[in-house]
Amino acid sequence: MEQNKEYTTEDVVLEDNQLICALTKKIKTANEKELTLQSMIMMLNEEYNFDLNDMERDFPFSYEDDEGKTKRAKADLAIFDSGRAHDVENMIRIAVVFDSKVKDKDPKKGVFETLGVYLESTDCEFGVWTNGNDLHYLQCEKDDFGQVQTSDISDFPGKGQSMEDLELAGERAHPRKPANDSLVKTFKRCHDYIYGNEGRKKDAFWELLYLIFCKLYDEKRRYMDAEKGISYHRHFWVGVKEQNAPEGQQKVANRIKGIFEELKNGENSLFKEVFDGHEQITISPRGIAYIASELAKYSFLDATIDVKGTAYETIVSNTLKQEAGQFFTPRNVIQCMVEMMDPDQNTRVLDPACGSGGFLVMVLDHVRKKYTANLYSHLSGVRLEEKYNSPEVVNFVKGYAERMLFGFDFDPDLKKAARMNMVMAGDGHANIFNINSLDYPKGQLVDKDKIAPKVAESIDISQDKDFNFEFPRENAFGKFDMIFTNPPFGAKVEVDRSISCRYELGHNPVKDAYGNYLFNGAVKSSEAPEVLFIEQCYNFLKPGGKMAIVLPDGILGNPNTEPVRTWILERFKLLASVDLPVETFLPQVGVQASLLFLQKKTAEEKLIAVADENYDVFMAIVEAVGKDRRGVPVYVRDEDGAELLFNYKKEWLSMDENGNTIVKSRNERVKQLDDDLPKVSEAYKEFLKGLQK
Repeated sequence: MEQNKEYTTEDVVLEDNQLICALTKKIKTANEKELTLQSMIMMLNEEYNFDLNDMERDFPFSYEDDEGKTKRAKADLAIFDSGRAHDVENMIRIAVVFDSKVKDKDPKKGVFETLGVYLESTDCEFGVWTNGNDLHYLQCEKDDFGQVQTSDISDFPGKGQSMEDLELAGERAHPRKPANDSLVKTFKRCHDYIYGNEGRKKDAFWELLYLIFCKLYDEKRRYMDAEKGISYHRHFWVGVKEQNAPEGQQKVANRIKGIFEELKNGENSLFKEVFDGHEQITISPRGIAYIASELAKYSFLDATIDVKGTAYETIVSNTLKQEAGQFFTPRNVIQCMVEMMDPDQNTRVLDPACGSGGFLVMVLDHVRKKYTANLYSHLSGVRLEEKYNSPEVVNFVKGYAERMLFGFDFDPDLKKAARMNMVMAGDGHANIFNINSLDYPKGQLVDKDKIAPKVAESIDISQDKDFNFEFPRENAFGKFDMIFTNPPFGAKVEVDRSISCRYELGHNPVKDAYGNYLFNGAVKSSEAPEVLFIEQCYNFLKPGGKMAIVLPDGILGNPNTEPVRTWILERFKLLASVDLPVETFLPQVGVQASLLFLQKKTAEEKLIAVADENYDVFMAIVEAVGKDRRGVPVYVRDEDGAELLFNYKKEWLSMDENGNTIVKSRNERVKQLDDDLPKVSEAYKEFLKGLQK
């Protein structure tokens, strides 16, 4: 869960390859295995409620093998009965951790060869094995005659739970809130499973998305039925041993496929518009059972937008990136742009090149937080964050998204990906359209004629219903309060001359007798799409509307693009310009870019000559974006170049024995990403306050 972070520096520095253990508070080498172990500690603490005081890492113990020889072993992480001595007799969970080079079926270090042996040789019943990618839970059952049976299970019990509790819960169980990077790893693990075990190298992404959608739909149905007083039991669940046998796998597959048919074709389905109705889940029952068991552990609705967004984009970017000039905007860049523009519940927003929907999801989350803070002004911290998914906020978010958020994209696959992303964030998927934004209001793509009626619908129930729009209802031009976008760049993306000829910036500029540019020369043989997007965004904005756009630096600095800059300044007020380092979009693509923030001039403002205008503009140069050119995280350092540590109190909500939520916490020493973008958005807010004085 997100935190209100307050960092205080300490006289502790780390080398580049070091970290502080969350359990022991000691400095450790930050290799792959150690990072996985740290993730395991946090997962068992936050998701399973095991206390840190009851954990011990690198716990040594001895056992006898089949030949009666004494063997020494070590549990990478051991959990003991609450409050009891850290002895092998009191050990209730064992975690075995390797790096990704060790496979789960390794003849010496595999699941049963290590964890299985440890469980069979001690009185510990449950354990977990991971290599950072794969995650296996085992149960070891022993009868009165000394017979031992060790089997795979989909999950093990948390603190205060028994196996019977898990088995009886089944469809009535409440999934956990994912901690740390749990959901990111789960999505990646599921994608890799489909890719590697189902022979679905081309469509593994979509098969996983269908199952994720089933999970979301199942959770939403539960709350919707509860509001109507209807008892709804989950269908998206997997018994702890159900996936181990073909019969159980088939039962799981039947349940999941039933959900999918209902969400595609059901009369009251929330998601009918996302699908064309012909999609099928075609992976094997075994594969469905495995994926479902992984996803069923977590509550997607309770997870924060940041967690879900990161997890979703992890699999989207690996599948759809860098096609036709597309690359995904980093989340910290999107967040900076949205925070600087500060949309609210009355802001109609468009991204005309929406990709997988990153800007729209961030706007939705920004407005959600503002609305929640106002509605629950007496709350703060994790108690306030808990309300992000309260019925009142959920209903508001859904209404806002359906009414005020719009996204266009040329790629039909990205339209579907963006709609799914919006559903994960809180719905509003209906306003994602497959069109060529540069061709609007003309064009041949299927969604072109759906846009204006939806925008008109939005206006009819919004604060600006009496606004004097410059375009009629039959055209979406001139209707949006804000635009956020990162349009496709570069020469690889060609715009047909039959489209570019309709733009002023698609013509060669000609100077008049006074030295002013007139854009009425011959049609250019080619024009960069980002230049035409600037003009089209101008068309979509209301007078006074604002735009935040990612642009290559060439537009802002090259001598041959002076006419474009002149065109911009004649029609927009320049609010802010933020120069980004080349690391920003690497390793996806190497492009030197800036963020430009503009406001469309009113008719009166356009009467003032650019040379006579006098207003302040916010300017910033970003030197650090939290990563290097290879995408490796970069952290704050001291003057000698050593990484600094900061005190941080991590808080989260948990359940007590009576089912009441309680606030839990642990103190951590963490590194802080060296990222200037949050400072830029804060500086812009202060800049605006100065203008108001």
